[in-house]
Amino acid sequence: MFRHISYVIITVSDMNRSVGFYRDKLGIPLKFQTEQWTEFQTGQTILALHGGGIPAEKKPAARRPEPQAGNCTIGFQVENLDRTFEELKSKGVTPVMPPVVREKEGIKLAVIADPDGFKITLSQPLQRK
Repeated sequence: MFRHISYVIITVSDMNRSVGFYRDKLGIPLKFQTEQWTEFQTGQTILALHGGGIPAEKKPAARRPEPQAGNCTIGFQVENLDRTFEELKSKGVTPVMPPVVREKEGIKLAVIADPDGFKITLSQPLQRK
C-alpha cells in the first residue's frame, strides 16, 4: 500500500528567501523553482516549498508555547551534529535548541528554524557501547 513518503510540503511567505535558505545555507540540491512551487531532492523524498504563506509577524498573537496538535516538523540525520550546528549558525541560521544527548532515544538532537520559523530537527545517532 504505502511504500515511502514521496514529498513533504512547507508553506513559505517569501519563495526566494526560503529557496536561498534551503539551497544555500542547508545545501539541499534544488530540482526547480517557480513563484509558487519549488522542489528539492533529498533522497527518495522531495522537499517542496509552496508559496503564498502569511509571514510570521502577521499570524495571530495568541499562540500557545505548548506543542500544537496538527503541526509537524522535518528532521535530517547528519554525520557530526556539533560541527553541522556550528556551521549553520555561522551561516546565520537561527538556532532553536543546541545539541542535546537523548540517551534513551539513541540520538543527539538539535533544532534550527527556517526564515518563517518552521522548525527543523537535526539528529546524529549515538554510538552504542
